[in-house]
Amino acid sequence: MTTIFAFDSATQVTSCALLIDGEVVGERLTEARSVLVAADELVRGAGLERDDLGALVVGTGPGSFTAIRIGLATAHGLGLALGIPAAGVSTFHAFQGGVPVLDAKRGQVFTPGPTVGPPDELEVEGRRLVGDGALRYRDLFEAAGAEIPPEHDPVHLPAARLLASHAGAFGPVERLEPLYVRAPDAAPSR
Repeated sequence: MTTIFAFDSATQVTSCALLIDGEVVGERLTEARSVLVAADELVRGAGLERDDLGALVVGTGPGSFTAIRIGLATAHGLGLALGIPAAGVSTFHAFQGGVPVLDAKRGQVFTPGPTVGPPDELEVEGRRLVGDGALRYRDLFEAAGAEIPPEHDPVHLPAARLLASHAGAFGPVERLEPLYVRAPDAAPSR
């Protein structure tokens, strides 16, 4: 039996899922700071113990620097404490049903590539866009010929269960790397 805890905290909504032999046995939407609580609830809800976890899959971004770091630090802590391998997967794979467009703040969006830039520079005509960036810039994108599902459609939320199917080779959790698309604002003091 292979038990995987998958989660992504890179966006404003943190998604968690527990999979056993590829089948989803539980899912939660939460906040980045509550990933461990969600993991515990999912594991206990499935009648398992934490030692039953066999691997981790974590979303590596793009997204908020802080949220990505929370996710990777959580994966490191769990992976090292439990002695289990992990795989990192781009947050874009946590979306289905269209091209993911994530709100990058500062008047920009993250898009597959990965790229970051102003929403008015995207070629969106004839495309179906999903994600919080698609919702934030709905009017702009629809005027340019894109289709945006209704606001409450679940395609706009990340789904950690989708990450597991995109996981490549599992390895030491220490090898996980964040997917940053732009340079951080923080700089060393002089």
